[in-house]
Amino acid sequence: MEPRRFSGKSHWYHETQSSRCPADVLPLVPEAAWVDDRLLLDLSLAHSPALAQLEWINEARKLIPLLFPESVAVTRLHTLSSYDRLSTALTVAQVWGVQRLCNHYAALLAPQPGPDSSRESNRRLTQITQFARQLAISPTVIDDAARAQLDEVGLSWFDRVTFTQIIGFIGFQARVVAIFQALQGQPVRWVPGLDMLQDAAPEHFGQSDSHWRADLPPVAISHASESQLKALAACQPHLALRELSHTLVYDAEVLNLLRQLCERLSDGLDDEDRSLVTLLTARINGSAACFNDTLQRWRGEPNLPEAIRNGERALLAWSHNHPRERAIIQAVQQLTRAPDRFSAAQLTPLLDQGYSADAALRLLAWGGLCGWINRLRMGLGSDR
Repeated sequence: MEPRRFSGKSHWYHETQSSRCPADVLPLVPEAAWVDDRLLLDLSLAHSPALAQLEWINEARKLIPLLFPESVAVTRLHTLSSYDRLSTALTVAQVWGVQRLCNHYAALLAPQPGPDSSRESNRRLTQITQFARQLAISPTVIDDAARAQLDEVGLSWFDRVTFTQIIGFIGFQARVVAIFQALQGQPVRWVPGLDMLQDAAPEHFGQSDSHWRADLPPVAISHASESQLKALAACQPHLALRELSHTLVYDAEVLNLLRQLCERLSDGLDDEDRSLVTLLTARINGSAACFNDTLQRWRGEPNLPEAIRNGERALLAWSHNHPRERAIIQAVQQLTRAPDRFSAAQLTPLLDQGYSADAALRLLAWGGLCGWINRLRMGLGSDR
């Protein structure tokens, strides 16, 4: 008997199983599906310094049709359907609470046929949804057992790379949208009781010699395609992607664009500012490997990394006499923990410290990219 498929995903907070619906139900904001700019979701950029950001914005835009193609051919090695991808995107958008983003992915998901109602399909979707939510809001709870459960419900190595890239990308997109909304002085959406990312426990940063190890086997050089070999070679000069590349190269196209996005965003950033943002995001998200890799190349204030490692109270005490760094710290903390609450109140102190709007946007977007890379490491491997 042919599996039954039902529609009816008309809300943000979708369940893992579709229910019978007598007629197609429209999403809450159906027009949110049809936007000209699928990255910034048609935010008005008139008279905005975003015009100076076109290079990195365009690189980010190119990722969207790769992660969310109009049609997906499901095969034995690539089992993530359009529904799987969009429901994952909506799950992560819900975690971060940026309303414009939630509306968009809810509207895209609504017309998609859901999975059949078999026990296996329900368990698979439940596991995917749970993993996506945990990696977004509580990445330190992801362990070997959680990653193994993705294998158990049928995700291939290719699927797991694409799935984790989607989770990281939506987190990045949420922060980019939040930054541009703050630049334009738009009010933030703050729903009382909505979860906020809690800083990782200090115990995760006790060993300065921990190294990251992938949970997936790397692509064998002898079996790699020409495009994969080129992508691997291009990533070697980049510290953030060097170790990850041997796993991410299962999808060489996305890896290439991620590398180019890293290059475009870091252009023109002060090295110490970029390292400070990288340390802050790694400390909040719990990526000890990212923290330690950056710490080895730190050339700034000698006591600052230790203050970041020790947590909020130590960092507040250190930054009391460092107004410039304090402005960076407060903006990055708010954007990393709760992008839906990020506003002009966090952006203005950066401008007051002499940053141009262009430089402030680029620096904060770098923080969003660091969060993406943190989750790639934590979703595809662990610190040893």
